[in-house]
Amino acid sequence: MSGAKMIQHIPARKTLVNRTAETKRIRLAVYCRVSTDEEDQLESFANQQAYYLRYVSNHPEYTLVKVFADEGITGLNTRKREEFIKMIEACKTGLVDMIITKSISRMFRNTADCLLYTRELKKMGIGVVFEEQGINTLDSTGELMLTILSSLAQDESRNISENVTWGIRSRFQQGRLHLNTNRFLGYDKDKDGNLIINHEQARLVQRIFDSFLNGMSPDTIAAQFRQEGIPTIMGTSRWSPSTIYGILRNEKYKGDVLLQKWYTADFLSGITVRNNGEVEQYYIKGNHEPIIPPERWEVAQLELARRKAFRERYGLRTLGRYTAEQPFSNRVFCARCGDLFCRRTWYRLGRDIKVWQCNKRYKEKGVVGCTSGNLFEHQLHDAFVRAWNTVVTERESRMSVWNAQMAGNDLLTAFYAKRFMYLTANGQMMNKTDMNIVAKVLERAVFHGDHLDFYLLDGSQITVNLCK
Repeated sequence: MSGAKMIQHIPARKTLVNRTAETKRIRLAVYCRVSTDEEDQLESFANQQAYYLRYVSNHPEYTLVKVFADEGITGLNTRKREEFIKMIEACKTGLVDMIITKSISRMFRNTADCLLYTRELKKMGIGVVFEEQGINTLDSTGELMLTILSSLAQDESRNISENVTWGIRSRFQQGRLHLNTNRFLGYDKDKDGNLIINHEQARLVQRIFDSFLNGMSPDTIAAQFRQEGIPTIMGTSRWSPSTIYGILRNEKYKGDVLLQKWYTADFLSGITVRNNGEVEQYYIKGNHEPIIPPERWEVAQLELARRKAFRERYGLRTLGRYTAEQPFSNRVFCARCGDLFCRRTWYRLGRDIKVWQCNKRYKEKGVVGCTSGNLFEHQLHDAFVRAWNTVVTERESRMSVWNAQMAGNDLLTAFYAKRFMYLTANGQMMNKTDMNIVAKVLERAVFHGDHLDFYLLDGSQITVNLCK
């Protein structure tokens, strides 16, 4: 039988981390954050940094790696905190042994993020010390306390978010606007928060509405602005069709305000979604001086709806990727199959010949599909000139129809009637195709092989036989 067992007790070392040997100094990273960019908060931010610099100098066992500091960034999640992400990367590359921060709320407001990162760091042997709560995540009770306290921090964020939301909606109920004019073209704010017209920007807004109602598409307007190097409200020249659409649809340009268009669906992610009736809204008429007269703004909305219906009717992805020089694009259709005609170029005897063909003419290379024939561009232009000259010639007989349209309740029809009266007032006949008039008056043309039917925006139709 062997002798009695001898058991020797080896006490644990009272260190904050277990990653480094006793002979090495602990490489310390400090994390600071303030939640807003207000002046007093930024002063607190500077104080945090100064405090931890003194802290490290008073602890010779530490070597400061870096003070990682995010300012003016919300703490609800870590996605947008660049310095926080850099700190985690420094830990992964073995540059950090320990992290210290003032409190859980300085580093996390989200329980899931808190546990995810602290567990990941713990696997690497890196502890996080939260001074205010007295927690070291490498201690045995650290995670339990961390779970409880981070949940409380998350709930505090929820209460703050709800209070902020309540405050904003209370202002909405009183008709008080919550708008960042630094991201809104055409208006500034006075000292009382009222919208006042920025006349330089307003001219650009007016140009957008005028161009659109003169037949240009948002695609074309955006491309023209990019070409001219006109800056957006953010100072870049990256105009997009969606930006133009947004301006055309915004009721603020007619002096009204719809409040609560968007709302925060989840306070943790901070993601905002369009309000489709989920929360209440408030509409204020005549809130401020309009840039666009209300009736003209309403006409633009009707024209947006008309073009959308036209696209859907003919299966078009867009209405008018054309330039100002080619407004017939997406407006010429095949009578035989109903598909769109597109412009192509033939090269014959050293000349470029422009011809329009049905999209279904060639299902595959060399195989003829639709047999509608070719429409030469000179035929299209000649036919439109004759159609428009017919309108000019018949002006007097058409006046009764236009007057009735102007007296009706349909603002868009009245708008086009007034336009036709204006364009034909001088009785001047057209010698060659005026592309500006095409854009302003033509809805579509249908090719029948030997003739074209022109459907105009005043609701009339003119048939023109084609010249060979």
